[in-house]
Amino acid sequence: MSDTVMIRRAAPADFALLGEIMFDAVHNAPSRYTPQQRQAWVPEPRRGEDWNTRLAGQVIFIAEQDGHAAGFMSLAPPEYVDFAYIRPGFQGSGLFRRLYAAIEEVALETGQTRLIVHASLMAQPAFSAMGFAITQRETVEVRGEQLDRFAMEKRLSS
Repeated sequence: MSDTVMIRRAAPADFALLGEIMFDAVHNAPSRYTPQQRQAWVPEPRRGEDWNTRLAGQVIFIAEQDGHAAGFMSLAPPEYVDFAYIRPGFQGSGLFRRLYAAIEEVALETGQTRLIVHASLMAQPAFSAMGFAITQRETVEVRGEQLDRFAMEKRLSS
C-alpha cells in the first residue's frame, strides 16, 4: 500500500458500501468478541431503507486508499460518533486518526463542546488515543448475545 489516501464526505450512493466496510471490519479483523457475538452484531452487510434513513442524517467521512474504500466514520448530530470502522487490511495505517480529525473539525465548526461514543472493545484504544475518556463500561444485548462496550466522552476546545 502506498500513502495515497483521500478522505471525503460520503454520499447516499456510498451507503451500501459503508455496510460492506462495517461487515468486513466486524467479521474479518482481529476481535475480542466471539464469532457468535460478531454474527449477532452484524449478521450481514447493512443496506436498504432503514440503513439509508439512519445514515441520511449523519455527517459521514469515507477513507479511500489507493482507490479502495478502506474505512468510514460518522457523526450523528450534534455530538455522537455513531460509526467508526476500518477494513482489516488498512488497520494501523493512520486512517482512524485522519477520519476522526475530519469528524472533530465538523463538531468544532458547529459549536460542539464534546463528542461521545459507544466504543467496541477493539475501538476503545483508538478513541482513547484521540483523547476520549471512558465514562462507563456497558454490556448490551444484541440478538441474544451479550456485548461489552465503553461509553466514552471527549471535551472539545477550539
